Amino acid sequence: MTIYVDHLQTHHKVNPMAKHLGDHWAHLATDGNVQELHDFAERLGLKREWFQDRPGLPHYDVTPNKQAAAIKAGAILVSAEELLIRCHTKYRGKDVESMVSRLSSKSKTRRTRTV
Repeated sequence: MTIYVDHLQTHHKVNPMAKHLGDHWAHLATDGNVQELHDFAERLGLKREWFQDRPGLPHYDVTPNKQAAAIKAGAILVSAEELLIRCHTKYRGKDVESMVSRLSSKSKTRRTRTV
């Protein structure tokens, strides 16, 4: 099991339930057992009631400080797209590495494309 955290994102339309996060936050998720995610989150000082049991992608939203603490505690920093591929239940049992590799190739192509 691995814990992942994605890059900080700016959220312009903030859900009233997430106002305590401000408008910049990241997502903390796992490709494994949700209880291990809860244990990791507890070590970061996250409250269990902040857990979002989204179908397919249970996760915690984390502030910039908690994102940094998660990385220091061993979470792997990935893009939002990679977090989705690695952690969403619909991809379990699939060739995740191949999907991530294709995602990485597309990203490099977009960055190097000239106009």
